Amino acid sequence: MRVFVTGATGFVGSAVVRELLDAGHQVLGLARSDRAAAALKDAGAEAHRGDLDDLHALRAGAAAADGVIHLAFVHDFAHYDAAARTDRRAIETLGEELAGSGRPFVVTSGTALVAPGRIATEEDVPGPAASAVARTSEQTGLAFAGRGVRVSAVRLSPTVHGEGDHGFVPRLIEIAREKGVSGYPGDGSNRWSAVHRRDAARLFRLALESAPAGARLHGVAETGIAVRDIAEAIGRHLGVPVTSVAPEDVPGHFGWIGPFWSLDVPAGNELTRARLSWEPTEEGLLADLDAGHYFG
Repeated sequence: MRVFVTGATGFVGSAVVRELLDAGHQVLGLARSDRAAAALKDAGAEAHRGDLDDLHALRAGAAAADGVIHLAFVHDFAHYDAAARTDRRAIETLGEELAGSGRPFVVTSGTALVAPGRIATEEDVPGPAASAVARTSEQTGLAFAGRGVRVSAVRLSPTVHGEGDHGFVPRLIEIAREKGVSGYPGDGSNRWSAVHRRDAARLFRLALESAPAGARLHGVAETGIAVRDIAEAIGRHLGVPVTSVAPEDVPGHFGWIGPFWSLDVPAGNELTRARLSWEPTEEGLLADLDAGHYFG
């Protein structure tokens, strides 16, 4: 299968490209720069120049492919509404090109706001907390299930970990270095689910190959890790104290990441594993932290 991949040189995207190529697929990756194009070529993929604002390039990429995996997102938390609008337009453009073709289309979402405070399942639809957030990748993408597209949504855990991670966990490590303490909100009992990038990449491939239209899939290997345990691992490796941060002090101590770090967002994977025979095999988040590469 020839697969058009947006976000093809990102942390998760590059692992997806490798997974697809190793499984015998061809990859056409969206490339914003000469550097990204060279990285794709070195990996054995073909580069397609453009970005998420270039709707013509998105249409052309989808038209030239047997299926699409959409991973790209502008991670600009200072202008999140604008980033969400860009994402929505990109998904609509890709979906319109695929409409009526029966081709697979995999969009990327998250588990974090599906069912805060309890273990989210694949059968849960985004609730009021998620509806208040501007990003609507899942809702926008799955709308094409009724328009002749075999579309599915992969909901990723709050932390997708592995060597090269530049997401939430590295930011927490930076804050611990800056503050001289590794903090956690309140009693630290709130939970985050987690998945290794290589396990996530395999899930994206399986979704492309066989997920039914309208499927919601969970990129979750570990249902819920107490954030206190994550903070303790960070503190141990940095040699700094581990301490509770009172809820009223969380914004000042952690900045923009504070609200995310305070969420209790465990998630399950039972239906995903049964539907696609997906079994996570990589090491867990705490073991990955103990490997040391996050602290190099």
